[in-house]
Amino acid sequence: MRFLMRWLVTSLGLWIAAGLLHHSINYQGGIGVILVAGLILALVNAVLKPFIVILSLPAILLTLGLFMVIVNGLMVYIVSKLYAPLEITSFWSAILAGLIIGLVNYLVSTVLENGLDRSPAGRRKA
Repeated sequence: MRFLMRWLVTSLGLWIAAGLLHHSINYQGGIGVILVAGLILALVNAVLKPFIVILSLPAILLTLGLFMVIVNGLMVYIVSKLYAPLEITSFWSAILAGLIIGLVNYLVSTVLENGLDRSPAGRRKA
């Protein structure tokens, strides 16, 4: 269930990024391409990203975490190379897309967590 939510939120972030960066991100075939690309991005983030983070840990520490923006952009760029219907024109566009996807993931996660805490099932009894 958690991976399904991650996949859908990642797809939403990719769709928003494609809309905002329409000159840099092209996808042929409509929303199906975004859903498949979101699935591939979620899988790449689950499998490949931890290794990339460990390998780039010195750069992440030196930049106080700012290098994670580059790592996120690299993940988006890798997905664009693995999945041909998703075209990203440059690495810098992939970095911007990674920023947008990360922001959407953060916002949706925050809203979902706060929504669950306010529901009757999410409240703790004192």
